[in-house]
Amino acid sequence: MGRVTVRRRITSIDVGVPRELQRADTLSVEEPLELRVGGTPLTVTMRTPGHDIELVHGFLLTEGLIRSLEDIAVARYCEGAVVSGESGYDENTYNVIDVTLAPGVPPPAEAATRNFLTSSSCGVCGKGSIEQLRAQSIYDLRTDPTEIPAKVVVELPDALRREQRSFDRTGGLHAAGLFTADGELLVVREDVGRHNAVDKVIGWALLAGRLPARGSVLMVSGRASFELTQKAIMAGIPCLAAVSAPSSLAVDCAEDAGMTLVGFVRGSRLNVYAGHDRVTTA
Repeated sequence: MGRVTVRRRITSIDVGVPRELQRADTLSVEEPLELRVGGTPLTVTMRTPGHDIELVHGFLLTEGLIRSLEDIAVARYCEGAVVSGESGYDENTYNVIDVTLAPGVPPPAEAATRNFLTSSSCGVCGKGSIEQLRAQSIYDLRTDPTEIPAKVVVELPDALRREQRSFDRTGGLHAAGLFTADGELLVVREDVGRHNAVDKVIGWALLAGRLPARGSVLMVSGRASFELTQKAIMAGIPCLAAVSAPSSLAVDCAEDAGMTLVGFVRGSRLNVYAGHDRVTTA
């Protein structure tokens, strides 16, 4: 596994003094991860190294390419992914993972591969995308009777923040955390990409046998986009909460799926944009 952070020499300038200082700073690592399925390249994502196997499992599930853990036979780093290091020996970059699907599981369509190479959200737009998502998801969130106290939801950002160890050193990572409806922390993952952080969380849940994630809340450190809403729905998560705002398409998507979508969770306040019946104030 590659490094999560690196140290770099920088020039720090304070115009109020004025002062110029040379010092070391800690940066979040961003490296490409190439995902291959059956040896064929599917997509490349820029991510923070770490929990890559979770990331791959979560990505394949949330993009509708697999439906269960049993759909994957093997997921492993490619032995041939090497570079010539300063030592003069070939070294594995750990930036390529090849997935072998189980017998009978169809490989990704060529059209999907082209879209993923552009962007994992390429082509999403309005009603058509929501209808496509409804057809892909195998979990019906409307049957999840989970109730979530508002007083629990407002505590989640601080609970998430306390677990952001790499953010403390860099200030440059998004985070996603999965909690129970009573606020118990299940898992937190960080990444330079908010969608990668969510995929890592969902991949963890898939590998742990916790999907569908009924009775849970997915808390994210940024905004609630259509893409994050889509991923939560595909994992059977009944509630998505965000520190910042949701997009209009995220709200439409949540309403269509029967998901609870909460935004602007700050201090003692929150806004419920969809599925308000799940959030209780008693």
